[in-house]
Amino acid sequence: MPLVTTKEMFKKAYEGGYAIGAFNINNLEILQGVVKGAKAKNSPVILQCSTGALKYAGPKYLRAMVEAAAEETGIDIALHLDHGPDLDAVKLAIASGFTSVMFDGSHYDFEENIRKTKEVVEYAHAHGVVVEAELGVLAGVEDDVVAAEHVYTDPDQAVEFVERTGCDSLAIAIGTSHGAFKFPPDYEPQLRFDILEEIQRKLPNFPIVLHGASAVDPETVEMCNKFGGNIANAKGIPVEMLRKAASMAVCKINMDTDLRLAMTAAIRKVFAENPAEFDPRKYLGAGRDAIQKVVEYKIENVLGSANRL
Repeated sequence: MPLVTTKEMFKKAYEGGYAIGAFNINNLEILQGVVKGAKAKNSPVILQCSTGALKYAGPKYLRAMVEAAAEETGIDIALHLDHGPDLDAVKLAIASGFTSVMFDGSHYDFEENIRKTKEVVEYAHAHGVVVEAELGVLAGVEDDVVAAEHVYTDPDQAVEFVERTGCDSLAIAIGTSHGAFKFPPDYEPQLRFDILEEIQRKLPNFPIVLHGASAVDPETVEMCNKFGGNIANAKGIPVEMLRKAASMAVCKINMDTDLRLAMTAAIRKVFAENPAEFDPRKYLGAGRDAIQKVVEYKIENVLGSANRL
């Protein structure tokens, strides 16, 4: 089955009150864990690669693995560039066969973000590729994306931004955050659903994206630490908040940290319980299985995308 764009995915998701999971991939085992989970739940899925992943694995390797996954599983898969920093990165992704790209101009001022995003949109659309843009700033760290302060998205600016750029979806800032250490230990996460509701009212039927939406499961963090890890004060977004967002205008939810934690915990457990083990298939296989379980859980309890193919 050929790779698809997110356009039809998002239309169905918006109308159905669910979201598509966008999971970051870096190697074969992560990819297999994600698609096995999506296949088990009969769910469409977005496989996304950061510029760090492109440097690590190579765009041609990633594209070939994703194509193999689509052919083997028969499910709807979009291949997406996550946090593309400039037009050159977008061009590389498109030339490598990506069906969707994100240009992240959120660190520019409003007018410059519009100018650069419009340039990306014009190029991508000419090549049959859809574009995700970002307005507002998420605090936190993810690969090369670093921001110290959170800037909520302004609904009126969101309307103007979409109209002037022609982007196909928009990542907004309503309280999510990148990385495992999203909030201070004593802080109770809150999402600004009032902002989301206002954007949905002003941009009806337009797909919204949430970045930094890992739940950072305490049991997984505990398992990492039990087997030699040192991950202190990790905290994520409550599942019920993400499910509410998915039932509204949010059609794509990004989750990377939860996969990293699950894989790391599983691998640490193998090494701790079997210190003589040196077969990569044994510990990477355990990591792959852990990722599959996370993805299945997300599809059922966060995204609501099970049996939507």
